[in-house]
Amino acid sequence: MIEMPIDGVLDLHAFRPADVPDLVRNYIAECRSQGILGVRIIHGKGTGALRETVHAILGRMPEVISFQLAQGGSGGWGVTLVELAPE
Repeated sequence: MIEMPIDGVLDLHAFRPADVPDLVRNYIAECRSQGILGVRIIHGKGTGALRETVHAILGRMPEVISFQLAQGGSGGWGVTLVELAPE
């Protein structure tokens, strides 16, 4: 198991695609438990497959109020910004 800081920024570059669904769900749960309601998920630009996976996961999570791609200067379509509901 990889220890990672819970600071509202999740960089998926170091993880296997098969680990992403559980990782995203667990990271968001931990952020909410610590009162972090704005999360930045770095999935990279690439082919867009990882971005689509992340968006599909977020779209099924009732605790996610909204999500959108970052603006150009903040990572553009390689980063998704997530707004979470408080616990």
